[in-house]
Amino acid sequence: MSAKPTRAPLAQHGRLRSPHPLAQIATIVGVVLAVVVLGLAGTAAFAVWNTTTTISDQAVTLEHSKSLPPSIGEIEGGVNLLLVGTDSCQGQDLKLFPRCKHDDGGERNDVTMLVHIGDHPRRVTVVSFPRDMIVPIPSCPSPDGGRYSAMSAQMMNVSYSYGGLACTALTVQQLTGVDIQFAAAIRWTGVIHMSDAIGGVNVCVTGDINDRNTGLHLTAGEHTLVGAQALQFLRIRHGIGDGSDLNRISNQQQFMSSLVRKLQSGGVLGDPTKLFSLATTAVQQVAEKQLVLDKNLANPTRMVQIALAMKSVPYKDIVFVQYPSYYDAANNNRVLPMTSAADVLFTALKENKALTLTGKASPADGMKVEGDVVAPTPGPTGTATPGPSSSPSDAVALPGSITGTTADQVTCTVPQR
Repeated sequence: MSAKPTRAPLAQHGRLRSPHPLAQIATIVGVVLAVVVLGLAGTAAFAVWNTTTTISDQAVTLEHSKSLPPSIGEIEGGVNLLLVGTDSCQGQDLKLFPRCKHDDGGERNDVTMLVHIGDHPRRVTVVSFPRDMIVPIPSCPSPDGGRYSAMSAQMMNVSYSYGGLACTALTVQQLTGVDIQFAAAIRWTGVIHMSDAIGGVNVCVTGDINDRNTGLHLTAGEHTLVGAQALQFLRIRHGIGDGSDLNRISNQQQFMSSLVRKLQSGGVLGDPTKLFSLATTAVQQVAEKQLVLDKNLANPTRMVQIALAMKSVPYKDIVFVQYPSYYDAANNNRVLPMTSAADVLFTALKENKALTLTGKASPADGMKVEGDVVAPTPGPTGTATPGPSSSPSDAVALPGSITGTTADQVTCTVPQR
């Protein structure tokens, strides 16, 4: 049988104000929460999660001895993990999210990212998909056991409203040809607490930013962002580059790149207090149903295994790119996929080739590369810091239409002129 949504998609592009302005941070937290934090936290995160599960599933008495955690090692083979951030108002604090007072009940994937972890050698590529990109949506399962009809042209961010996480995964699989093994979706609550638990993330801007849409005010230079200010930085669009969602993606990539470096360098791993705080916060988000996992990922051991595969990847081999697109001539509030350029990227990922970026750091020069990261020394706990990687002779040069950066580049956001 076929089923249709009860309402038309309400997602809006670009220069119109987003109906749910904090959704853009969701995937950032998803990367940390679902992949990096639990794995890099290792035993601490596992112990907290395992304890929570034990308490909820069964009573523990003195007569029963606790089972030791299973052996934890890197997951074998490559990994394709889909991370989405949705704009759901479910469970949100109306004081923090006043627009939820007029919630339409819909839920869209305003952030969609594919995390690919290669195998032998380990390489990580994070591909961001523009929310306003027009793509085909395949037939997706509906809650009543039927299926929604396939659609030839819809915005990427309505896929979640046509069947949830499974539908977004099917949409990305069809578009990229990549087999997605794991998927996670996260909502808003707890984002500020995660930023605080991490201890802030360093970012920089090349000029003053004064954005009335987000309330963000930053002077030129470097800043350590925590809490609400981190939210503002990640949702800002009108105050940077050309004011588009494409440049907002680049802004988020700067944040993620800095975050990955902080986690890997020992700034968090060397501090047990912060480490345990992160793990505890992560567990709370699962318990409060603000984090949704597919069945294959809903296993703490599996999450740790995935994250362990990432922790020693050289900065140069952690690449952040946008799926290539161009503005629709018939509607400049929409973008269309450049499939020929994307084919080069996803073929290279399937073959686990090193990537060489030839395009800009971001569309419309919304991001500037200031230089390379100076590799820090190992942290106090002996945490190994990923060093420089070699440049393989078979590295694939990506088309110039694919924008992005690597984790070994220091980037700064360019204010809107």
